[in-house]
Amino acid sequence: MSLLGSLSSRALAAPESGIVEIITHARIGGRDDLIPLWAGEGDLPSPDFINRAASDALLGGETFYTWQRGIPELRQALADYYTRHFAVSLPPEHFYVTGSGMHAIMMAVQAICGPGDEMIYLSPTWPNIVSAIELSGAVATGLPLEFTGGKWSLDLNRLEAMITPKTKGLFVNTPSNPTGWTATKKDLASILGLARKHGLWIIADEIYSRYYYGGAVRAPSFLDIAEPNDRIIYANSFSKNWSMTGWRVGWLVAPPELGQVIENLIQYSNSGVAQFMQRGAVVALNEGDAFVEENIERARVSRDILCDRLIATNRVQTLKPEGAIYAFLKVDGITDSRAAALDIVDKIGVALAPGSAFGKGGENFLRACFLRNPKHVEEAADRLAGYIKAL
Repeated sequence: MSLLGSLSSRALAAPESGIVEIITHARIGGRDDLIPLWAGEGDLPSPDFINRAASDALLGGETFYTWQRGIPELRQALADYYTRHFAVSLPPEHFYVTGSGMHAIMMAVQAICGPGDEMIYLSPTWPNIVSAIELSGAVATGLPLEFTGGKWSLDLNRLEAMITPKTKGLFVNTPSNPTGWTATKKDLASILGLARKHGLWIIADEIYSRYYYGGAVRAPSFLDIAEPNDRIIYANSFSKNWSMTGWRVGWLVAPPELGQVIENLIQYSNSGVAQFMQRGAVVALNEGDAFVEENIERARVSRDILCDRLIATNRVQTLKPEGAIYAFLKVDGITDSRAAALDIVDKIGVALAPGSAFGKGGENFLRACFLRNPKHVEEAADRLAGYIKAL
């Protein structure tokens, strides 16, 4: 038997990332004029005030094992952040520090699902969500959002029809990666009603909640309507808001009754986030509101530049997304998004993620991350418009 043949079926079934394939191809190509809109991150480095806090803690010797649930100062800072931006008063016992938003999602899925269970997610979606569910041994069942007139929407009747006796939970990412679909408060109330009716958990991925262009400081949240006994776990991350993608620090918001279970899962996965990194995260929360607002405005300006330019070709079906940091583009004449993404990199030096990487309903789309310097996005938009017109 080969070495691979002796590995677990779950590990072998974990797919290669269709996003990383484009990144690798573009890097090998080595173009000096490459504009990378492939990954979900901005182009600003972590700000100095956050870096200094982590550096001072590192040099000060904060390099030992630490609190599994997160240092008390960080859990308090998270509680204060939610008071400011979500208008909820949650004590620190509701917050758990994780090794990235991805780790937060893995912990939430593992807490809820096991072999034989099912979890419903909304598609197209970030592929890591599906893999997290499947690696737990559960079945990931995708409900495609509906795409009409350049806009995405959720059919709640179809969602309820997918629920079976094996369904343990609903995974809801809003604002959505990659579509930008953003649930209204009414949508969330309907979803929560289904969860209550069928005794389901909700994993609420609210990583992009601050990137909302609807005239409020954040997108609608289940926290706006939830009751204390609702079965909801919230996943979030420091990556997008504070330009900390490489730090790999995230958090969960969950009922305190789950505390020991979550701590145990953290213990047996990464045994806690490095304390000096948590010091940086404390400062991000306490002093970083202005930086987050700068990132949101940067995204809004670049969103308008990219979408306006491409819509003007009359070959691109999309509307400006209400939330998140992505334009999900359906281009007339493109039916194989993987082949198109590779061709676009080679011909015009703009790197996009293929919609096929995001599952059901995304096959004919291309994703562009617009959290970048508006001048770079304008250049990318001009190149893409020229490419599209030539199809």
